[in-house]
Amino acid sequence: MKQRTLWSAALIGGLALAGCGSASEPESSSTGGSGGSEDTLVVWDWKSGEENAAAYFEQAKADFAEKHPDVTVEFVAQPFEQYYTLLGTAIQAGEGPDVVLFNGGGQIRDRVDALLPLDDYVAEDRERLAGWEAFSQDGAVFAAPVTLQGHPIYYNKALYDEAGLDPESPPTTWDDFVAACGTIKTATGADCIALGNKEGYGIEFFLSAMGSAVLTPQEYDDWIAGDRDWSSPGVKQIFELWKAAGDTGLNNEGANSTAMFNDSFGIFQAGEAANMIGLMSDIGHWKDFNEFLGAENVGVMLAPVVNPEASPSLPYDGGIGYAVMNWTTSPDLAADLVRSLTSTEALEAFHADAGAIVSDTTIDVSDAGPAVSTIVEEIQTGRQALHVALSSQTLELIHRLSQQLLSGSVTVDDAVAQLAASDQAG
Repeated sequence: MKQRTLWSAALIGGLALAGCGSASEPESSSTGGSGGSEDTLVVWDWKSGEENAAAYFEQAKADFAEKHPDVTVEFVAQPFEQYYTLLGTAIQAGEGPDVVLFNGGGQIRDRVDALLPLDDYVAEDRERLAGWEAFSQDGAVFAAPVTLQGHPIYYNKALYDEAGLDPESPPTTWDDFVAACGTIKTATGADCIALGNKEGYGIEFFLSAMGSAVLTPQEYDDWIAGDRDWSSPGVKQIFELWKAAGDTGLNNEGANSTAMFNDSFGIFQAGEAANMIGLMSDIGHWKDFNEFLGAENVGVMLAPVVNPEASPSLPYDGGIGYAVMNWTTSPDLAADLVRSLTSTEALEAFHADAGAIVSDTTIDVSDAGPAVSTIVEEIQTGRQALHVALSSQTLELIHRLSQQLLSGSVTVDDAVAQLAASDQAG
């Protein structure tokens, strides 16, 4: 009999849509969608226009319409590249949408002064949903998590097999990983790592995926807690590995001119690279890779150990979540819409159609394939992603410095010194 796959209570404790009866279709706008009235709610996000999220939003609409049949919800699908700039303009003006979508971590924490604390509204959902910490600040919750997002290291089992390596036993140390990459390159011509760093996002993935293989557990905990020593040997070694991967040809050619979304994912999906640090949800994840490579050929490995005192784990947090702006004239309705957007029925549809690893710990994911089974198993011992602990200002700086490290225009020592100054200022 098929066992229902659930996240453990320990995990939950450790993590301590156009929405209604007369809802309009999502519109795409770079300016539209100012706040609603007592019978209208306006939502900004970058997901409501996506085809694979349609069933999710329909379920959320139905849930909200049942409770509030006379309320209209307008979704405005903003372009992601401009999203936080547009939101910043709205915050500066003190008016805009009622409900907004956020990435977990620095993007929401930098803007909590404009948000409504949701603790009283989502109390009933705290056990069912995981990922709250990424949307919390100083003990208060400012968004309800929709997905869990993290950075598994995916590998192409078919390429490992073609090179004469055991596809069920991926490398467990960095030296073995580099050696395996050499074997695969010789046998198949495939690169070791698919990397897109045109936007500078690649370093976020690398820092969080490799961090637990370099830092000791105490150093890792200190980083998450805000006690970050950028000059420590471990932190510097992560950036030295990043630079060395480029210098020694482990990455695909032209990583700094390759877009993460979606050119780098295409390299891995085409079998042109054996490994990739990807995502758990949304895009560049197991569902996309299964469709191109076959579910049986998509493997997930823990970060290969660099420091014997390290303890590799899956880095993940709450991925995306909906928040309520503090200027809304209908806070109770807006919070109810957030709850509909995180209802079990809606999240089940999001997992089924988009392949999201959703925040609802009661949803069965056992039919999704071996990669998901590995991810869910690793979630049990997973830890917060290192880059999510950083401010948006420091993330912008790390993007630029990561490109300069790959191009050789900055040293590791200079890069970590700049990051330390930014982190302290933040």
